[in-house]
Amino acid sequence: MKKMVVSLLLLCFTHAGFAQVDPLIEKVSKKLALVNDYVAEGVMKTDVSFIKASLGKVKVYFKKPNLLKVKKEGGISLLPKGGVSLTINTLLNTKKYSTIPGGTQVVNGKTLTVVKLIPNDDNLDWVISTLWIDPVEALVYKTATTTKENGSYEITMQYGSYAQYGLASKIIFSFNTKDYKLPNGITLEFGDEDPAAKKKLLKNKKGTVEITYNNYIINKGIPNTIF
Repeated sequence: MKKMVVSLLLLCFTHAGFAQVDPLIEKVSKKLALVNDYVAEGVMKTDVSFIKASLGKVKVYFKKPNLLKVKKEGGISLLPKGGVSLTINTLLNTKKYSTIPGGTQVVNGKTLTVVKLIPNDDNLDWVISTLWIDPVEALVYKTATTTKENGSYEITMQYGSYAQYGLASKIIFSFNTKDYKLPNGITLEFGDEDPAAKKKLLKNKKGTVEITYNNYIINKGIPNTIF
């Protein structure tokens, strides 16, 4: 019996130790570490049934370790409040997580390695995040994250000229509209002010925010006042 208990303890500690560090995550993090800050320009497309929004130019500001701001032309951001940031940088730069291997999965014709992140810091606003990573390119092509108070989100990424820095050329951010917290200044299209009608409209509806980037300015320095 004692031998069995010792064996189980060793197995638990071995698994915990393995979960702490994943070589592929380290490889991704090393690539992302090349970026201290950036300003990106692009076009945002929003597909949320109850919001009046058209295509618009955006600027995305990022600074290590986790400062991020998305500013749409006109000063309004359509991203859900409290959601995990659009960049993998802000997720991995915390270094406050353990990793658990999740095998492989084919996504859009690519065989990707699945790694789950579990936060070690109770102050972080997310509870689990799953990453789908190309093991050769060390690029994250998809993430799925569950937060404590703002539902779950999925992000899919495409890469182009800035892949060497781990920066996407296109990001599609998907979420459930019942968890959507509206930014200030957004016009709704409910057509009925009854709370029950609003709740019914939002239930099980999906929304997406798509940003296509056309330019990055990397490591030129950004003042904290921007954020």
